[in-house]
Amino acid sequence: MTQQRGRAKIDAGAVTFIVQHELWDGNVQDHSDQGVAILVVGESGGKETTLLRFNCFDIERSYVYGPEKANKLFRMDPTVDGNPVWWSVKQIRTMLPEMLREAGYPEIADAVDAKKIDSSLAEVESTARELHLTARNTVKHNRGTDIFEAGNIRFGLEMRRQTGGDGGLAIHVLSDLAGTPGKTYVEETELLAFDCFRDSPHYHYGPRNKNHRIFWDKTLVTDPLDWTLNQFKTKKLAAMILRAGYPGVSADL
Repeated sequence: MTQQRGRAKIDAGAVTFIVQHELWDGNVQDHSDQGVAILVVGESGGKETTLLRFNCFDIERSYVYGPEKANKLFRMDPTVDGNPVWWSVKQIRTMLPEMLREAGYPEIADAVDAKKIDSSLAEVESTARELHLTARNTVKHNRGTDIFEAGNIRFGLEMRRQTGGDGGLAIHVLSDLAGTPGKTYVEETELLAFDCFRDSPHYHYGPRNKNHRIFWDKTLVTDPLDWTLNQFKTKKLAAMILRAGYPGVSADL
């Protein structure tokens, strides 16, 4: 199930805006991602219904007409559309009735009060931007009990046990991002984490940065540790560090 944080509801007459932060996990949801969703909801058929959805995520930048009806998805172009929150609010401000009709809700489109919509959108945008900054899911793991230096990175190994009982070997890929190695003011950061657990094995791109998390398909990956070591041996580590958001470390590997 999608993890949600900071859900806010903003009334705008015939419709209500819901702004929430969501964390998607790879192989649980569509792909690993996180960001802010802006939902336009209203009453249809006697129940609260999501009429439109705008996905303002790190990777997923799209909008959906009638998620509970037509479910027609279109993608933003990040090159020309710019910030997805700004773009989404702009479409709502200028095209909401047309979008509601396309979604299959003409009666709600006819009931929309343009003044109420316009007066609520400043709060929608500010809430979305605030959640994007403050609700991001990141984690700080232990660095490991056994450390192995490898040039500009190091590996930290530890046996982890979670409160729910799951656990296993964890491999942390670490690097010094600020300061000179060996100095007291150096700042070590975890770039990647591989949690080779028994029940829910998974790995993180940028735990302290983007924290895009992917769960292994245990049918195909029967040994997560072997899979992880194979990525190191086949020189995939630089590409993984780049995806995690650390191009300088990747280039110097």
